[in-house]
Formats: sequence, C-alpha cells, structure tokens
Amino acid sequence: MAKCEDNRLLNRSEVEELFGIPTRFLELAVARDDGPPVVRLGRLVRYRICDVRRWIEERVEGDFHV
Repeated sequence: MAKCEDNRLLNRSEVEELFGIPTRFLELAVARDDGPPVVRLGRLVRYRICDVRRWIEERVEGDFHV
C-alpha cells in the first residue's frame, strides 16, 4: 500500500466542499461499508484526504490522459 502523504482529517462537509461528494452519500456509504475509508474517533467519523483521493482514483474508468 502506498504511503499516505496527507493525513489531515476532514469531516463530511469538508469532504463535500473539497471533492464534491455529497454528505448524504458519505452517510449512506458508511452504513453500507461502500465509500472512502473512515477514521472513527468515538462517535465522530472523519476522512483522511489521501484515502478519499485514493478511493476516487480507484473508480476512474477508461484511459484518461490530461
């Protein structure tokens, strides 16, 4: 597994703001175990930036070159 270079923790609103992933999707994804990996701190759910980026990259379809 690649080293995580950005370990900052984001809440759902911050993930939505930075990545455009709706908070409702993130809430449902946690319940379905079908979204970006989460960090649980008691009752809090947080997301590492590198995990969200990796999760997005794993879902890119096709061969895109920019």
